[in-house]
Amino acid sequence: MAVPTGSGTETLHSHFFEDVDATQTLIYGVQHHVYTVLSVIVYCEVLNDPADFGYLQIKTYDNHSTSGTGKTMILARFNLQVGETYIWNDRFSFNGYEPSGTAVMSPAVQILNAAQGGTADAEFQFTMTHATDDYNIGITYIDQDWS
Repeated sequence: MAVPTGSGTETLHSHFFEDVDATQTLIYGVQHHVYTVLSVIVYCEVLNDPADFGYLQIKTYDNHSTSGTGKTMILARFNLQVGETYIWNDRFSFNGYEPSGTAVMSPAVQILNAAQGGTADAEFQFTMTHATDDYNIGITYIDQDWS
């Protein structure tokens, strides 16, 4: 059965990534979509150093300062050891597209956020301290399509 698409649809998705050893985008935002992350499971296979960290981050629009579009903000940092698992199950949502430019939060920017105006996609990502670290990642999320 095909997954329904189009305006007003809401679909459940899951993706799995094996041997991640570089920044990995887990969700690429699409304009007029809202994503709700339900859970992320990270398993550590290999570490360069026991002090290395894994990170969940979002590349999005910074409404706080004039740094603007495409800024990466860390949402979680964890120090797994080989054979350990980290589970993120704090739900949160983000827009698929964000404003472009460098304006701080204002009524106009807030409207652009809601309308998903601009040209910048948001990305939910995983990254790590060192390229020789290896992680397996599973993610489950809801995609609401309002196009």
